Amino acid sequence: MRVRVEFTTEPFDLDEVPGHAVAAREAVERAQGLEAVDVGPFGTTAEGGAEAVLAAVDAVLRRSLEAGASRVTLQVNVLDAAAGEAG
Repeated sequence: MRVRVEFTTEPFDLDEVPGHAVAAREAVERAQGLEAVDVGPFGTTAEGGAEAVLAAVDAVLRRSLEAGASRVTLQVNVLDAAAGEAG
């Protein structure tokens, strides 16, 4: 199964990147088996096999909360292999 995750950590800081956002980005960058990783200023997305994405989600949650995130919002979509869209 192929899935896509999108997540955002809070609180936002418009002047500098918060430590929890850095921790989340590093967790995704270190994750094995992720593809199509897109790190943005207000959210990050990644795709891959279910096991790889779920392992990355675990790491993102643990590391960003430990680094001071007060909220982590995430969405996980199962992708349709034929259409490349959420199913």
